[in-house]
Amino acid sequence: MLIDVKEKKIFLNWMVNHVSFSRREVFWILNYLANHEAILNNVHFIEGVSQAKRGLRLSDLSFKEEPIKLFLEGKEFTDTDQIFHEIRLNWKRPLYVECFFENAWQTKEYLMVLEENPFVSWNDSVSEEDIEKVERYFKEKEQEARLKMLYTQIDQALEENDKDAFLQLSDEVNQLIVRCNSENMKQQ
Repeated sequence: MLIDVKEKKIFLNWMVNHVSFSRREVFWILNYLANHEAILNNVHFIEGVSQAKRGLRLSDLSFKEEPIKLFLEGKEFTDTDQIFHEIRLNWKRPLYVECFFENAWQTKEYLMVLEENPFVSWNDSVSEEDIEKVERYFKEKEQEARLKMLYTQIDQALEENDKDAFLQLSDEVNQLIVRCNSENMKQQ
């Protein structure tokens, strides 16, 4: 996905004006990036930057991490002079940036520049527990839809005085309810 340099500049300027960092050097680096379009062409905002070959993590005051950290070929650096020179000297190489700040997911400027991480798939980070929760949710919704359909068919059988259909559908409802209850008991 190609993000326009103009959008990146808007976001970086927004960060400078709205996000608080514990070190002023972070602001200097943000301003440097915003004012150098040649570098900004190779900047990509992603999540999971520690997986990138060359990544920069920025964390505001609400996070208990270093305010700025460079990940370079599996090594980590926090010295801002070293980080600045790495960015300046290797401006033709892609730089992946991850931003941690309060309400990031409610900030349109951030969401406009966020790209998919090419080094790790988003679904690699989904836990087995979360997968089970999603599957359980869909199963419950399927059962609710099945019950609703059976109740509609029961109503229709009553309207048509179809005793056999009514009894058969009622049995299906009862079996489904018993199955749902036993599955719920297992989960608890």
